[in-house]
Amino acid sequence: MPASNPADPTEPTAFVPAPDLALPDDLARARVAGFTEDLLRRRTVREFSDRPIPDGVLEDAIRAAASAPSGAHVQPWRFVVVTDPEVRSRLRAAAEAEEREFYERRASEEWLAALRRLGTDAEKPFLEDAPALIAVFEVHKGPHSPRPYYVKESVGIAVGFLLAALHQAGLATLTHTPSPMRFLNEILDRPPEERGFLLVPVGYPAPGATVPALDRKPLEEVLVRR
Repeated sequence: MPASNPADPTEPTAFVPAPDLALPDDLARARVAGFTEDLLRRRTVREFSDRPIPDGVLEDAIRAAASAPSGAHVQPWRFVVVTDPEVRSRLRAAAEAEEREFYERRASEEWLAALRRLGTDAEKPFLEDAPALIAVFEVHKGPHSPRPYYVKESVGIAVGFLLAALHQAGLATLTHTPSPMRFLNEILDRPPEERGFLLVPVGYPAPGATVPALDRKPLEEVLVRR
């Protein structure tokens, strides 16, 4: 039987009726079309205002993220919400140190050329400017956590849920992946079995904020039918 209790994945699982989510055909198409059109407006934002995030929004978005499927239902994720300005400043300093190494030594010229067109560099002011950061961790086997399965796949799906939920709340986000991310454990006081996955700055775009004029691949280029 699949496991349902992360504390003891060997426990037998109780089964309940599957939820009946079926909709009339026209309503199903209308709902997914509306959701898709809304998501198509989502953009990565690097310029944030100091407008506060309404109470409860981040908590509900993380509840949505934590509803994602995971390998053997072990739920190998941790979401650390950072709003303290001093901690955000420390995270920025540590992330920028890694980013300078990346831009000056680690990255290939091909990679740098791909980033150059987007206007990114080693400076990451959004880590301080955004009113909240969500540090997402993979949770591996440890004293209080079972062995997980398909960790990156599971956490990646959860982050997708998180971004969609925050977008539904009218918030802008950015996925930031400094590498390596060991500094997250030190600054955020996380145990060694938690490994940094990415940082998500969250907030409202600053007045006058801009984003690159980019096109998404058309459906016929990404959809294959067999």
